[in-house]
Amino acid sequence: MVKTLIFLILFVTSIAFYGQSNIKSSIYYGQNTVKSYTVKYINEAIVPDGILDESILESAVNASEFWQYFPLDSIQARQQTEIKMFYDDKNLYIGITAYSLGKDYAIQSLKRDYRAGNSDNITFLFDTFSDATNAFLFGINPYGVRREGLVSAGGRDFRDFSTTWDVKWKGDSKIYADRYTSELVIPLTSFKFKEGETKWRFNSYRFDTQSNETSTWTNIPQNQSVAGLSFMGDMVFEKPLGKSRTPLAIIPYVNASSLKDFEVDNSTNKLSVGGDAKVAIGNSMNLDITVNPDFSQVEADDQVTNLTRFEISLPEKRQFFIDNNDLFGSFGDSRDANPFFSRRIGIAKDTADNTIENKIIGGVRLSGKLTKDMRVGFLNIQTASDYENEIPSNNNMMLALQHKVFARSNIGVFFINRQSIKDYDFELPEDRYNRVLGLDYNLISPDNLWNGKFFFQKSFQPESSGKDLATGARLEYNSRYYKMSGKLVYVGEDFRSDLGFVRRTDILKNFVQLERVFWPVNSFIQTHSFQFFPIFIWSPSLDLKVTDYELRGQWEARMKDQSRFNVEFSNKYTFLLDDFDPTDTEGAIPLPGNQGYHYNSVKAEYNSDRRKIFSYTFEPTVGRFFNGNGLTLQGGMTFRFQPKVLLSLIMRYDNISLPDPYPSADIWLISPKIEVTFSKSVFWSTLIQYSNQRDNFGINSRLQWRFAPLSDLYLVYNDNYFVDGFAPKTRSINLKITYWLNI
Repeated sequence: MVKTLIFLILFVTSIAFYGQSNIKSSIYYGQNTVKSYTVKYINEAIVPDGILDESILESAVNASEFWQYFPLDSIQARQQTEIKMFYDDKNLYIGITAYSLGKDYAIQSLKRDYRAGNSDNITFLFDTFSDATNAFLFGINPYGVRREGLVSAGGRDFRDFSTTWDVKWKGDSKIYADRYTSELVIPLTSFKFKEGETKWRFNSYRFDTQSNETSTWTNIPQNQSVAGLSFMGDMVFEKPLGKSRTPLAIIPYVNASSLKDFEVDNSTNKLSVGGDAKVAIGNSMNLDITVNPDFSQVEADDQVTNLTRFEISLPEKRQFFIDNNDLFGSFGDSRDANPFFSRRIGIAKDTADNTIENKIIGGVRLSGKLTKDMRVGFLNIQTASDYENEIPSNNNMMLALQHKVFARSNIGVFFINRQSIKDYDFELPEDRYNRVLGLDYNLISPDNLWNGKFFFQKSFQPESSGKDLATGARLEYNSRYYKMSGKLVYVGEDFRSDLGFVRRTDILKNFVQLERVFWPVNSFIQTHSFQFFPIFIWSPSLDLKVTDYELRGQWEARMKDQSRFNVEFSNKYTFLLDDFDPTDTEGAIPLPGNQGYHYNSVKAEYNSDRRKIFSYTFEPTVGRFFNGNGLTLQGGMTFRFQPKVLLSLIMRYDNISLPDPYPSADIWLISPKIEVTFSKSVFWSTLIQYSNQRDNFGINSRLQWRFAPLSDLYLVYNDNYFVDGFAPKTRSINLKITYWLNI
């Protein structure tokens, strides 16, 4: 174990050395030339009606000459875009002209925060601290539907991107025969920036489905993310930005609910009141306060089929926990040793090991910039006790500090504390508190060619035997023709993070990923690649016995019509430490533990062109499964009645055939969904989920009326049934109103 830690330290030292040395050879985050645009100061307001008829627009130069990103990244865009920007003491004004082949735009719906990649739209990125690490995002489509979001960790991939952040701003669009125009008015209070600043980094990208073209203001190589923050230009303000006072936002709610639990024949009617407050501290920090929060309007979790021995990580959907989440949730390793996973707060297990809501009494979150290079995050949430379900009242706290080093890298430290507020008779002594102290070093090279991480964590809890460390290192190389990555992670058998997501302990895990990318010329294939991906897991407590390995090979092709195809072969080995039934059949004889299993499988996947009215994906897998056979058929489809109706379906079928006396099973997961946007302010969605593995048939139907900016009326209906006999489980209805009040 000592040798492993020494290796990790030497590994991350080499990463840090490379990160530092690479800065000297880089020009402005990897760009040889930097585009610049001057934002003109004005004294007159612009009405954002989407029609570019204001006389002031004639005095501005265009931010134009967009580059094609797809299908090529070496030529100017065929369908060009022109941008004009102004500002005054309160707002940033943006006028857009987006030329197109016609009016046949692809639109997912009229609902805010749409998905960008399969529809026509334009997006703006503003790096207000010029650190190429974090940015604010604003977008609009030809129908005037808006979205806003936050980009973190340099925007390297979709995991660094969130559109759940909400802020008040205005915008609209107008469609013409060969173009659409848009106008945006964004209050400067929507941004965080340093008082007296004269320059931000800026970029814009646009999806044009009619010409099958993606374009960007700053030229970006295709092997980099279109939302990557390495490749941006400058927006220079005519006069320095002043002090921006963000108004105090008070967001109260009232929720009337009725719940029927058929299993215990109990009905509950209640009226809840609570709310949030958002307090700006200077130009760079936010204080969020929540009292008796209610998340009844949040979409139901997507049910999944789980054939593994381990817990499945589901995404956070609650607004309070999402803002600036990268400050809290990016420490450690997202798959094997994530010390903070916000879904642990407000959700708990009852005495029957069922997941239930654990009421949150209140909490605060402070996040933002202390200095130009230092970020801080502080979170403190108090949950209520539930004696009936033997759930203690816990205080959940996290403090995180992150300091920029070199060009884009950073060092972060954190402390997490989960502690019961008193001794409970039903709580074991070893569960009364859990604390985790940790350190991260995150490498991002200026040109995004290299990125990596080193982390070290130690947990503290009663009756620990000392094997309570988690540490690891990762390094990735991403060029146009070659992609390589490697990771080594150790998680001690006594390591705990009660507010984190740790899939398993007592592991030493290693993987290496090698990929060769080809770019054919004059072919219907845009790019294709071969990938080799071996993974090995050892158990330190069993003298480094190999408990798992997977040797995976894959070929993937991406077509110029934006469809994708891949085929994969996998050779796996699993050593079961304990008995295990992958079918989760009640009363069945499980596969015996203390035994190893070898099995192979072949998987293929096809994804059609998502721009089309009808699109689909299909993914069959066939092969051995432990000591038997397995077949998986999964896929999905979407159908759009533009722009108001979106129909979708997700389906998975698993056939597990094990030899006698072990169980076999047919496992189904079917999930249709309908979304109707009657207008830009009235939305209705219904999600139906059938899972015989979870013995649940569920209906979640939600009607939302946005009667004022960021103020909503929700009517939510939930119904759940047992699959066998279709007997009812629970049924509820909620009527909730929230109002965003600026003071």
